[in-house]
Amino acid sequence: MLHALHIENLAIIDRLEVNFEAGLNALTGETGAGKSILIDALSLALGERADPTLIRAGADKLRVNAVFEPPDDPELRTLLDELGVEPEEGLLYLSREVQAGGRSLARINGQPTPLNTLKAIGERLVDLHGQHEHQSLLKPSSHLEFLDRWLGEPALSLRAQVRETVQALRTAERDLQELTEREREREQMLDLYRFQVDEIRKANLQPGEEEQLETEERRLTHAEKLIALAGGAYDALMNESGAYDQAANASRNLSEIARIDPSVAEWGDMLEGALAQIEEVARNLRAYAESIEYDPARLEEVIARIELIKRLKRKYGDTIDAVLRYAEDAEAKLHALETQTERREALEAQIADLQASATTLCERLSALRQSGAQRFAETVQACLRDLAMERAVFLVEVRPKPMDTSGADSVEFLFSANPGEPPRPLSKIASGGEMSRVMLALKTALADAAPVPTLVFDEIDAGLGGRTAHAVGEKLAELAQHCQILCITHLAQIASRATHHLAIEKLTDGDATRVQIRPLEGEARVQEIARMLTGEPTETALQHARELLGNPTPRGK
Repeated sequence: MLHALHIENLAIIDRLEVNFEAGLNALTGETGAGKSILIDALSLALGERADPTLIRAGADKLRVNAVFEPPDDPELRTLLDELGVEPEEGLLYLSREVQAGGRSLARINGQPTPLNTLKAIGERLVDLHGQHEHQSLLKPSSHLEFLDRWLGEPALSLRAQVRETVQALRTAERDLQELTEREREREQMLDLYRFQVDEIRKANLQPGEEEQLETEERRLTHAEKLIALAGGAYDALMNESGAYDQAANASRNLSEIARIDPSVAEWGDMLEGALAQIEEVARNLRAYAESIEYDPARLEEVIARIELIKRLKRKYGDTIDAVLRYAEDAEAKLHALETQTERREALEAQIADLQASATTLCERLSALRQSGAQRFAETVQACLRDLAMERAVFLVEVRPKPMDTSGADSVEFLFSANPGEPPRPLSKIASGGEMSRVMLALKTALADAAPVPTLVFDEIDAGLGGRTAHAVGEKLAELAQHCQILCITHLAQIASRATHHLAIEKLTDGDATRVQIRPLEGEARVQEIARMLTGEPTETALQHARELLGNPTPRGK
């Protein structure tokens, strides 16, 4: 149940703390006092969309905190476990902050919480019925939701399976459709990838090959010059009076000097090493010159190979490695295209399996709905009798429709308020007062089948009065024995049935306006009920108020 609601800077509320009790909580006050702002605040705490225009003028943000005692609900427990939240001393603290820039922050027990998670948890704590929900009864699409919720876990579980299976079926059908639409493109891409792979693989490219070819091209192009230069260098080293002979003569002279002055012996050793190096260089030059061959035919081959590599690089990548990677990617795409026939067959088999599964699940769900529709209608009709609609007829019509994620049924509520009138769609015949009672009957039926610990009714009494208002008050009081109810009402007949009565007042102090909430007891409550009856607490109104509340007339009156 909801224990408390703390509000800061919401609309005309600067700061407000409201405590609630078990049973029926009535919230009353003059029109415009701010009663519906409480519903807006609670909706924010439960994860509804935030509107920055609700922020009080002059404030930079609004904040709402709601304190709940959570029910023993396995699904709620699962949601909290996934979030990693434990109740603190048996309580859950839901908070919401909305900043002027539009940013919204949600927390549960101080832990940041995704808004969709907050909303899912809020739905397990409160069933909030605002004035707009009357309109949902005019839409047959909402009738299926009412029936499935009343049927409970068997229907909801089957419906979840239907949704999952149909979604998978639609995905597979889209994949097959795309595969079919791409058939012509597939043939074109097959030809393209085959050509590209064949062109690259035939080239038999090798990593590092381009650098080797360029070196060979330079040698072949300048073969004669390289031979001449290598020969000249060899001659300069090894012919008579060349570098080798001169160095050898110098070495002999050093040897003679060293016999006389040993201090220069080291120089002789150095010169001996130079002679060996000159000899080695000369041998290499001779081998190099002999290895160079002027071969115009080979030069043409090398140039053609280099041009082939350049052409492939222009088409497929900046380097040989990049070209080879492109070939690998093209081969993978080619394989994928070549196996599309297998993919088509697999998709067709998957679609057939999913279609059969979805059909079976829908048939089971339809049977459950068909068998439960009459019992649901009888339950709602019994509630309507308690709401002073003894002659009303309520029917649930289940018709087949093309399969979708909700199943293969359309559901519509039919209603007749008076004898002799055939049941027709609610949108055709129900007045505002009748719609309120139908909604309350539905909520009562759902409260028995799929209980939510707190029900909120925002002006469920629209269009009601007299004996009907008494009946609605009695039904709300009866329902409040099983769950907590918060009811914003203008009717004394309903407010008088509350176990906890809160008066909402708008106060103006100079240029500032604020909202105040007072719990009412005793004579203060009598005064409020009298105001609701006649607008003025006359003696007659006060007496009537006491009668409604079951209070005796005070002495001296």
